[in-house]
Amino acid sequence: MPAYTLKVNGQSRPVNVAADTPLLWVLRDHLNLVGTKYGCGIGQCGSCTVHVNGVPVRSCQTPVSTVGGTEITTIEGLSPDGSHPLQQAWCDHDVPQCGYCQAGQIMTAAALLKNNPTPTDDEIDGALAGNLCRCGTYLRIRHAVKDAATAMQKGGHK
Repeated sequence: MPAYTLKVNGQSRPVNVAADTPLLWVLRDHLNLVGTKYGCGIGQCGSCTVHVNGVPVRSCQTPVSTVGGTEITTIEGLSPDGSHPLQQAWCDHDVPQCGYCQAGQIMTAAALLKNNPTPTDDEIDGALAGNLCRCGTYLRIRHAVKDAATAMQKGGHK
């Protein structure tokens, strides 16, 4: 099996897996980073969203062979202690019900706020449209993103 060294959450991590192994399974099964969830396996629900070089990607559809030499960030790396404004806003607005989609929602929202620190409701809805929430907490998600944006503008996190 090929050996890869992945830079995940700022740390170099060696793995020995087949080239076509989805990044999702490398993260969960080989690196024990289980915050990234398996939802649909076809890149349609967004539960498995992580950042690769700051861009949100569906890790269930990303072969490990394509991410060598990149910066991979999972929900665990967004803020290990849960202090990121998005994580705080999620709690403040009681966003999660079942919670299954939340890591993907938060990672997608983090990429949005990095590129657009003051998104409109339509921009939030558009950016998160590919992330499905079975519980339908979309209004709370939008409010949490807006509050996080405000907190980040006030210096709450980069």
